[in-house]
Amino acid sequence: MEEGNRFSNEQVEASALPEFQRVELVPVADAYLPWALITQTAFWLLLAVAALVIPKLPFVPLDGFWWLPLPPVVVAVVSAVYARLDARYRAWALREHDLIYRYGVAWRKTVIVPFARIQHVEALHGPLERYLGLMRVKCFTAGGMTADLTVKGLDRAAARRVRQYLLEQIAESAAREDESSGAEADRASVHEPD
Repeated sequence: MEEGNRFSNEQVEASALPEFQRVELVPVADAYLPWALITQTAFWLLLAVAALVIPKLPFVPLDGFWWLPLPPVVVAVVSAVYARLDARYRAWALREHDLIYRYGVAWRKTVIVPFARIQHVEALHGPLERYLGLMRVKCFTAGGMTADLTVKGLDRAAARRVRQYLLEQIAESAAREDESSGAEADRASVHEPD
């Protein structure tokens, strides 16, 4: 076996590893908070209004249920507080080889996806996101039917730049992989005389 082709798998000390916490994460766009407030509280507020109106209808006998709108209002308030806290903590960053996304309130989560694992990238938005100038970037990795990472709360320009950058990194990674597999195939096809 040639010296240059020798396999190596040296141990790495945990103290020598770079800390992802030192990366300066970019907060989500300011428009994310109104989006989160609307999407997380609208249903409960509509339910509270329905609970106020339904007992007033003449053909619905619900006397004594004045408290009916209170549970949806309480859930709407809790959802609004949660959305505000989530919008403060939610952030993302691109590094040379991966994408970092942090989110969550009670259960905080940081997801790091290496570019080499990403197979497909989408940038999309719903009607409310479009109105607020927001987009989501979805990253699909090998073997997954659903997005492995969805970065919410990016403004349109940032989402498009992130998507384009990820697509370029995927293409470069695929080209490097093709080159290395082509070189291995060339070495395998060369036969040394006995």
